[in-house]
Amino acid sequence: MARRRRVGILTYHKCFNYGAYWQARCLVEGIRAPGHDAVILDHWSWPVNVAEWKCGLFPSSRDVRGLADTPAYGRKLLAFERARGRLPLSRPFPLDRPGKLDPYDLVVVGSDEVWNTGHPWYGGRRLFFGIGLQGVTLAAHAASCGSRPAGDPLESAQADALRRFASISVRDMNTQALVRDGIGSEPEVVLDPCLQFEPIPDTDGGVPSRPYAVVYGVGFSRPFARHVTDWARAAGVRLVSVGYRNDWADENLISASPDDFVQLMRGARAVATNYFHGCVFALRYARPFLCETSPYREIKIRDLLVLVGAEHHRFGQADAAEPRTSPLGEPLDERILVRIEVLRRASQASLERMLEPPVAAPGGATASRLSALR
Repeated sequence: MARRRRVGILTYHKCFNYGAYWQARCLVEGIRAPGHDAVILDHWSWPVNVAEWKCGLFPSSRDVRGLADTPAYGRKLLAFERARGRLPLSRPFPLDRPGKLDPYDLVVVGSDEVWNTGHPWYGGRRLFFGIGLQGVTLAAHAASCGSRPAGDPLESAQADALRRFASISVRDMNTQALVRDGIGSEPEVVLDPCLQFEPIPDTDGGVPSRPYAVVYGVGFSRPFARHVTDWARAAGVRLVSVGYRNDWADENLISASPDDFVQLMRGARAVATNYFHGCVFALRYARPFLCETSPYREIKIRDLLVLVGAEHHRFGQADAAEPRTSPLGEPLDERILVRIEVLRRASQASLERMLEPPVAAPGGATASRLSALR
């Protein structure tokens, strides 16, 4: 490493979501590993906090059955609070009034869907475009526009803001197209940090002793649930739902902590999911998986599966029609793992370039690596 740098990371680290927590943690730990002084910038907002707690306590239903699970969801949220307390965080500051941050050599936006204007409570927040941050060098790593389609172009203020960034990498082709069309430079596509780096839990919890498959998500369709349960019965595998109640699972571990989530994913026989990071963690541990998409997650899941060559793990494809031929029962194709390893090396090289000190241009100006691509 040429020089130790002080780095602040802007992301959605306060979401009660296993993927959001682990991608923030993997990114900050990945930057700290070679010796950089990296922290997560600890923005706060009462409206956002209230929205997060409401969603976390009532993720699917507020009827009598849903209310009965509230204590379990409450324990899950407290487990997230304890886990976040172990993250390296900056001094807290208001989300919409960042003011003057502590001095950083670089502020990195990402990963997560930080540029998704359709996010229910973070959408359109100017901070994640670097607006309002003065006197800092900005970069993005594995950023995403989430459910915002390429046909919905960046607003001019957003595009102008991204032109200030010294470098940009994104985690999906949809975001790549949006950024390219908005600023005239094509960013590199890199892996989500949970695939780029190894998630390392702080605690070593137990996992079921019998063979099990993880169910991760909520709001699955009946055909998907029927397909998964038919496969599990035929394979002699228990279904363990992690973080959410799914009545068709054999066991519901609603209160699982972020550490529990990693250990359960790592030990699973297979993964059935409708979440982006359900796919990511199945790929991380080379587990067979099957994913059902929803309108909100359609774009990012589609692009991930295309990126690594795993399109046939999407429910509804011909090879998912019968439980006997389900991807849940097939080892992950070796070509997928090779592709991930190639992308992992490229993602690491992209991150290292981003962390390099800016090059002084003639006359003492600082040359932007992004500007050089135009």
